[in-house]
Amino acid sequence: MDKFAKWADTRHYYAKEWKEKTGGKVVGYMCTYVPEEILYAADILPVRILGSHEAPSAAEPYLFAGLLCPFCRDCLTQGLKGRYDYLDGMVISQSCFAMRPVFWSWVQHIGIDYHYYIMMNHGVQTTPRYKFLTREMEEFKKSIEGWVGKTITDKDLDKGIEIMNTNRRLTREVYEFRKKDAPPITGLESMEIAVSSQLVDKREHSKALKELLKKLPERKLNRETGTRLMIIGSEDDDREFLKMVEQGMTLPATFVIEDHCTGSRYFWNEVIPQENRLAAIAARYLDRPPCPSKDWPKKLRWEHILKLAKEYRVEGAIVMQQKFCEPHELDTPELRKFLESNGIPTYFLEFDVTVPVGQFRTRVEAFLETMVDLV
Repeated sequence: MDKFAKWADTRHYYAKEWKEKTGGKVVGYMCTYVPEEILYAADILPVRILGSHEAPSAAEPYLFAGLLCPFCRDCLTQGLKGRYDYLDGMVISQSCFAMRPVFWSWVQHIGIDYHYYIMMNHGVQTTPRYKFLTREMEEFKKSIEGWVGKTITDKDLDKGIEIMNTNRRLTREVYEFRKKDAPPITGLESMEIAVSSQLVDKREHSKALKELLKKLPERKLNRETGTRLMIIGSEDDDREFLKMVEQGMTLPATFVIEDHCTGSRYFWNEVIPQENRLAAIAARYLDRPPCPSKDWPKKLRWEHILKLAKEYRVEGAIVMQQKFCEPHELDTPELRKFLESNGIPTYFLEFDVTVPVGQFRTRVEAFLETMVDLV
């Protein structure tokens, strides 16, 4: 398990070392709707742009603090401080209102050799969605080919699809162990697996997952599972919070599943093969568990969350959001009603750049006490 945590901690060192070792290009991406399959097909390492949970003061002259979420401002701060100086390119897929200005500020104020904006559908339930996004994938592929100076063949695309599908499949196999009465893996460890997969070469990550899967059946944790919790919400790679809940509470608790874009929503479904590889890739991103900014007019995401809650036997859900995250903020009231009407108690927390550990510990402890009383 230490390998995944180390990858998360040394993400920049890993990318720099990979670049020196392979001579390949590294592209940062904002938003998990960017088709990494095409980047792997071109022998490019995709690295997700994430924050470091520190005050995003460097971003203040470029992004309005009272309007945009702390995660977005933290990401730009990391770029302005030179933490991502190894990137050769930057890609974003049509994302929420807050991530778009981060991308354009990065391009304008930090500079990058290559950048591309994928016009990903917001209407992922509309009739022409597959045709539209397939065309966008074609344009993105052409742009990458022009940049790297080589043609991306169907064989190359098959390679990229296989790299991504294998990693998704193996991660879901690991997540199956979280369904057990006494999971041999914690929510914190699961987060480190999911986050590190977005930072390192998927082939190396998949190799580590295969080794882990050999050991998980016999692995036992010297801890009580306690209340089975679920996290639902916007981007969340805050390991400090999970560590606090799983290791620092009077009452035991374990996060057994989550629905957010740094966790299960990132890897949940695979590319289903089609003769047109780009159409298959487009379909995967349109049909994946949706972000709330794209989950309309029907709320397809809610049934997916409920299904996860039932499969992983969730006893309570912490519905969290980054401060000023409007897509989730608009979803939260009705989502909580939906879950509670289906017998799943919920508790809401709003996250800033750093976690107020003392305050959150008290609030989560009180939530756990209510569920003990229910039993």
